[in-house]
Amino acid sequence: MKLPGIWLRHKVTIEPYLGVGPSGPQYGPATTFRAFVEEKTRMVRSPAGDEVVSSATFYARLDVTCPAKSRARLPSGRRTTVIAELRHDGGGLPTPDHVEVQLV
Repeated sequence: MKLPGIWLRHKVTIEPYLGVGPSGPQYGPATTFRAFVEEKTRMVRSPAGDEVVSSATFYARLDVTCPAKSRARLPSGRRTTVIAELRHDGGGLPTPDHVEVQLV
């Protein structure tokens, strides 16, 4: 089951991290999509296992991809960086399948 559209009240823009090139970090083209943004400070784990402070999290449908280190722009205009992307897929169960993206 998809995350219900009524929950997706905000627009988020992501520039996906592609890796490091000769002139530094490389990013893909910006994509804007609907999400639910929660600006709340909490401790999370990075993909490397380190404890870091997340200042915001957003939830979007499973077709959204936000690799760690991607750049994000929130509805408030604040620019931030992706810590981790967590996929929540019920595998056919009637759950709201979504991606959770933790931000610096």
